[in-house]
Amino acid sequence: MIQQLSDSELEIMKIIWANPQEITLFSCIMDSLAARGRPCQKNTLIVLLSRLMNKGFLSARKIGRRNEYTPLISEAEYQTAQTRHFLNKFYEGSAKGLVSNLISADLLTDEEYEELKSLLEKGKKQL
Repeated sequence: MIQQLSDSELEIMKIIWANPQEITLFSCIMDSLAARGRPCQKNTLIVLLSRLMNKGFLSARKIGRRNEYTPLISEAEYQTAQTRHFLNKFYEGSAKGLVSNLISADLLTDEEYEELKSLLEKGKKQL
């Protein structure tokens, strides 16, 4: 079971997942947080990164004075786990219940509705 992340931890993981490199440097995370308007103190970031390592999301390697972080869980894996958790918690595991709610509450644009319809048809044809 993949643990849930706090908002601050998720913000850090989004930076790491968005990095096209396999590794992300501590300084890159600090700079990215500042660029997003969410500056962070060095010690706070160290604590958050430590939590992410303890939760199994990151591994770290120290090269001289630099810390390099590598994701152990992909963004897609985390999204899938969180979606499954959300479905179980609010819709008793029913994706149909979620989609019905999105439609009945008018939370989908016409374009999103058509895209979902197309995805469902494609999935149906693959069976």
